[in-house]
This record gives sequence, structure tokens and C-alpha cells, in this order.
Amino acid sequence: MVKRVLVSPEASTLIAELKTRFGELMFHQSGGCCDGSSPMCFEKGDFKLGGADVKLGEIDGCEFWMSKDQFEYWQHTQLTVTIVKGRGSSFSIEIPTGYRFMIQSRMFTDDELADLEPVSFIED
Repeated sequence: MVKRVLVSPEASTLIAELKTRFGELMFHQSGGCCDGSSPMCFEKGDFKLGGADVKLGEIDGCEFWMSKDQFEYWQHTQLTVTIVKGRGSSFSIEIPTGYRFMIQSRMFTDDELADLEPVSFIED
């Protein structure tokens, strides 16, 4: 199955550091507030998920979520979480490190679309 979300080696290193400090983490793809479309990283459970959120997959053992509305636009796109130097202006926990998570994206091929990892929703 083709993964919807990938992680760069540099971002993976930062995630490991953050997990050592904070424990389990989760990601939520911002819908445009704060730092634009940057993914935000939280301690698992610190971001309130609801019926309007879709789980795209996991990166380094961290769930990766986005809103259903935003997913409608991005469902044909593979996301790669990477990092850049600089302080973002979001509530994401990596901001004090001097780095921030960013998304790179590309469109899935027709063959990949036929073999995508399924999404999931909040269990009732």
C-alpha cells in the first residue's frame, strides 16, 4: 500500500528528540491559521480531535491528522513532513528548537491512487 504521509530523515531525527522529551506525539495538518499550512506537532492528546478529522496515517509512530474539509483538497496528494530552520508562529512543540515542520507534497500517480493506504476517523 502507498502511504499518504512520509517523513524526511531530518524530520525523523527531530521527532525522535521531541519524543524523548515529551513522550508520545501526534500531528495535525493546519488548515491555514497561524503558520499557514505547516503541520503542527503536539503531545498526544493535547490537540482535541473530533468527527471533522481524518487520520491519514502515521510517521515514526505518531498519528497524522487533518480536517475532512482540507482532506477533500489534499486526498490526491502524498505529503512528506520535513523541517526547515527558523521559528514558526504556531503552537507546535518544535518551535523552541529553532526548526519547524513543513510539508512537501506531490500528486499521486494513477497506479498509486489505486493502492492507497486507507484513512480512518475518530472511533465513536
